[in-house]
Amino acid sequence: MARVFLHYATPRGVVLNQTLTKVNDLTELRDYAVQSVRTLISAPTLKDWRDWVLHVRDDLGSELFTVPFASLLGEPN
Repeated sequence: MARVFLHYATPRGVVLNQTLTKVNDLTELRDYAVQSVRTLISAPTLKDWRDWVLHVRDDLGSELFTVPFASLLGEPN
């Protein structure tokens, strides 16, 4: 079981998530990360998410992958 951190990068800086997330494999981790981003962008808000990026890091600080919010948003109107 891996322990990972999710860090949200905005145009203004990084929002560190200090809570460890425990996952069994990379597929589960990827699904969890994508769902985390979808939850944020689906909330009723006027926030522009296009420049945000979710960075997924292991407990040693190594980056495993990123999820650009723009990859889960439709084309701007």
